Amino acid sequence: MPRVLKCSFCNSDIEPGRGLMYVFNDGTIMWFCSSKCFKNYKLKRDPRKLKWTLKYRQQSK
Repeated sequence: MPRVLKCSFCNSDIEPGRGLMYVFNDGTIMWFCSSKCFKNYKLKRDPRKLKWTLKYRQQSK
């Protein structure tokens, strides 16, 4: 059974065959569930301040 990954930005599950893998020069790998998460990461936005992310919902419980 394929491994379910977590999005590095919003912390939601990524289905096998989906998502985007971003690799830094030092070998660090970050997974993103969508281009929306990747673009927000590149803009250096805080996922805990965006209401649509799972990290926001986990923090505000």
